[in-house]
Amino acid sequence: MKEQVDNEMKLEFISKASNESFARITVAAFAAQLDPSIEELADIKTAVSEAVTNCIIHAYENRLGVVRLSAKLKENEIIIEISDHGKGIENIEMAKEPLYTTKPNLERSGMGFTIMESFMDDVKIESVVGLGTKVTMSKKIKKIEENTQEEDNMDFITKE
Repeated sequence: MKEQVDNEMKLEFISKASNESFARITVAAFAAQLDPSIEELADIKTAVSEAVTNCIIHAYENRLGVVRLSAKLKENEIIIEISDHGKGIENIEMAKEPLYTTKPNLERSGMGFTIMESFMDDVKIESVVGLGTKVTMSKKIKKIEENTQEEDNMDFITKE
């Protein structure tokens, strides 16, 4: 049985650095249907940017491949899946460690997965060496009333 979603989109593109911003902007435009705050939208764009950059830099290294991106809207949540058919990740736990990078010569910070995990509510990484990697991320978008209530709470805290 197929999962019930409110909306869904799929995108495939060549693993060129110039397509990273295309992916980020496309997901942001799709997520806009949930009426996210500017901060929530920035979080989503940053996480997508990191995941797509990982595909371009690490999965395909010095060759071109296809990056697949899908996004689903379900109630007040966006679920984003970014996958490749690249070389895969040998040790996911090690790759998730802050500052770990296999490309220090490219001045990579080794913070991609850490950034994804801090900006999204949930991040799952599946990878098979030689077959590729799939990153699934989700973020719940707060309703405007919730954002306003949080701001009111912050006003109360700052007034004391």
